[in-house]
Amino acid sequence: MAKAAMIFPDDFLWGTATAAHQVEGNNQNNDWWRWEQEGGRILQNGRSGLACNWWQNAEADLDRAAEMGTNAHRLSLEWSRIEPEPAHFNEAALARYRDILLAMHARQIEPMVTLHHFSNPLWLTEKGDFNSDIVPDYFQRYTAKVVAYLGDLVPKWVPINEPMVYVFLRYLDKVFPAPSRGGMGGAMEALRQMLRCHAVAYHTIKAAYPGAQVGVAHNMAVLEARPGSSWAARRWAHWLGWLYNESWLDSLVDGRFHLPLSRGKVHNLAGTMDFVGINYYTRFYVKFPPVGGAIEHTWEPGAIISDGNYGEVYPAGLFQVIKRALKYNKPIYITENGVPDAADRLRPSFILTHLREIWRAISFNFPVMGYYHWTLVDNFEWDRGWTQRFGLIALDEQTQERQLRRSGQLYGEICHQRQINSEMAARYAPELLPVLFPGESPATAV
Repeated sequence: MAKAAMIFPDDFLWGTATAAHQVEGNNQNNDWWRWEQEGGRILQNGRSGLACNWWQNAEADLDRAAEMGTNAHRLSLEWSRIEPEPAHFNEAALARYRDILLAMHARQIEPMVTLHHFSNPLWLTEKGDFNSDIVPDYFQRYTAKVVAYLGDLVPKWVPINEPMVYVFLRYLDKVFPAPSRGGMGGAMEALRQMLRCHAVAYHTIKAAYPGAQVGVAHNMAVLEARPGSSWAARRWAHWLGWLYNESWLDSLVDGRFHLPLSRGKVHNLAGTMDFVGINYYTRFYVKFPPVGGAIEHTWEPGAIISDGNYGEVYPAGLFQVIKRALKYNKPIYITENGVPDAADRLRPSFILTHLREIWRAISFNFPVMGYYHWTLVDNFEWDRGWTQRFGLIALDEQTQERQLRRSGQLYGEICHQRQINSEMAARYAPELLPVLFPGESPATAV
């Protein structure tokens, strides 16, 4: 019997995603490295250390990505390597990034480059982090240097990764390196300056390479009131959903700063988004009234929860956030999606069910153009250190030994065949077979 299959377009991008500080190793000149050295900041007092040793040997993991059948990878640059002191640029670091990008092209892996992914040069934090109105000038200078050296190799750019996450975890929750000026006032000012940084980066890239695409990698979560909640709770959840998921994107469309108590226009910001990149992981229930915080960290009975109480596995939410992004009338990429799962117990079904939601969206002619799984190889997960494992490839950070997980084998088959099918489900997640492919049985699917 023929396999039942969900087939993806020929030009769909199958990718993975990483961030510089999490994989490169020995990024000793940024605020995260310093934060890690302070006791109690990282779970189990973890340190990034050598990380995945990409600074010395990224090519080996790129070989593994190519063998897996991927044709795209999203990576970030480490600002503190490129500009270790203000206006002093490290030519050797730029040359190394060029080598990595050339290695990607040699393996027919298309790069998407993020300029800022959570970490800052120490000198920038000393000047006020993103609270200072001089930061956009620094960001423009950094972007211009990067584009001059690397721009011919990069078709897709993301100026700033997950700005809402950055501001919330740094300025409000303070589990990321905390700036000198925190609180709500500091957070609002940081968001304004980050919007200005996005604008200057966009125009700097476009001036040099008009055909390059410049978009976002924006964390989007499903924020809901619990079933049976009051009208007020549902309205509160709706407003929080707009604030977290859409206010930043709306600003890139119309150039206005939309956050409460801080309005106005941002110079040259309007129309600075060529694609919407969605980083999707989970959904949360919101508190109303929001006493002690806006988000609950408990789930309904029967919910599937990933390692470390990270979040609920909720594939339907991916389709929901894709629908929210349709109003921007731009190409959509899933720039991050993954699950912490050291035992690789959840990840095979996670991949199949989330890709099913993307296939469903494409079937409705939604412009979803690619998928970047988080992540290629286990890496240093910020404040969670080495306690959470997102990799398709398992890493022993002490020995640097790697082992392809079953989920990595599955993703490789999907990438090579450009489809998910009943035979894959029967082998990797047989419990999903009647859900993904009704009428199929393990005997007929294989």
